[in-house]
Amino acid sequence: MEGLLTGCRALPTLAICSHQLPGYIPHRFHYCAPGKGKRLVLSRMFQPQNLREDQVLSPEGKSGSLTCKSQRLMLQVGLIHQASLGCYHLLPYAVRAMEKLMRVIDQEMQAIGGQKVNMPSLCSADLWRASNRWDLLGKELLRLQDRHGKEYCLGPTHEEAITALVASQKILSYRQLPFLLYQVTRKFRDEPRPRFGLLRGREFYMKDMYTFDSSPETARQTYNLVCDAYSGLFDRLGLQCVKVQADVGSIGGTMSHEFQLPVDVGEDRFALCPSCSFSANVETLDLSQTNCPACQGPLTETKGIEVGHTFYLGTKYSSIFNAQFINDHGKLALAEMGCYGLGVTRILAAAIEVLSTEDCIRWPGLLAPYQACLIPPKKGSREEAAEELVGHLYDHIAEAVPQLRGEVLLDDRTHLTIGHRLKDANKFGYPFVIIAGRKALEDPAHFEVWCQNTGEVVFLTREGVIELLSQVRVV
Repeated sequence: MEGLLTGCRALPTLAICSHQLPGYIPHRFHYCAPGKGKRLVLSRMFQPQNLREDQVLSPEGKSGSLTCKSQRLMLQVGLIHQASLGCYHLLPYAVRAMEKLMRVIDQEMQAIGGQKVNMPSLCSADLWRASNRWDLLGKELLRLQDRHGKEYCLGPTHEEAITALVASQKILSYRQLPFLLYQVTRKFRDEPRPRFGLLRGREFYMKDMYTFDSSPETARQTYNLVCDAYSGLFDRLGLQCVKVQADVGSIGGTMSHEFQLPVDVGEDRFALCPSCSFSANVETLDLSQTNCPACQGPLTETKGIEVGHTFYLGTKYSSIFNAQFINDHGKLALAEMGCYGLGVTRILAAAIEVLSTEDCIRWPGLLAPYQACLIPPKKGSREEAAEELVGHLYDHIAEAVPQLRGEVLLDDRTHLTIGHRLKDANKFGYPFVIIAGRKALEDPAHFEVWCQNTGEVVFLTREGVIELLSQVRVV
């Protein structure tokens, strides 16, 4: 049993869709609140009608604009719906996955001392002019005026705002530092060419952390601490990200690293040295450079999606906004800063891009919107007598495996064949699909259990199903 679960988690890319099953047409779902005596059922789950796979079009009517796997799959199964160019509605399944990702992020950030804040998206132009970024970012900023003629931007990032906030606290001691302040909020950027769905949009979720230290030495320690937390986060999600040297760009500072997820649709290019640990975005290298600067070995180049970025800022912003503290000599000193971003919606889409098959979504185990889907027999079939057993199994899971309450769905669309519903379940990527077929009529009843992440199928009694699901980890 333990080996089955380990295999399901360790091999997220091996599952395949059965092309022998009937044609896939998603159905409308809406929600039934979980609770004693109530069950989550697919027929009541809000899931807008989608077109067949070969008919999915962008709002502009060009199927060719669906240029990556994650965008196509997320539209097909109703995770997202395009509102306008570069802006998407996040629908219930996507919101559940996002909330789980945010909980994982909160766990990792708070484990290193992070404190969560929430800053306005509407940022004063005065702050951005003070840092000279109002003009530096040009058309990338989404700008507006209020009725009094005061100028604002919709924040793509919050270095100015957080530094001004800390600077407003007039009496800070070195004993209070470091501060690690972070938020997970919507960000805005006027992308000239939004594409790839959630991978490059005009409105997106980002986790941005800003740190304030009492010296360059402790600031670099904090920098390494956050980078290690990022690596731990991606390890928990099963994403093989690469930390690479990067340019500081418009944010500034003296040191920067990107966390790149290698994938063919990635818009970034980075170089790796097989002989040592050197890695860097090609933007930081001389165009003629073909050997590793650390060991002179040959460099290999690959494409990636940037899912995280870290910057050591020094006093770039604290000097502008006068973010000071009283040091151990009783004198005023400027705080040493760092800033650290994670593209939350981008991580979600990038994970789907990397882990999924061409036809079926596969999730990092911790982020799956629901952990299991139960499929009872078709109404009027020879196995219909087993339908009641599925309901009892659902209730028993809720009672015996409390961490999975609200994590199990019952596909009550019994007018459809088991094969049709299995096709749907495979498409959505529930980690476990539990079917009441012919063997459910045996004594004792055996349920057909699909581990979607490996394609492995086993037959288990009710007790075996409980034992398997009791080992599932959730956040």
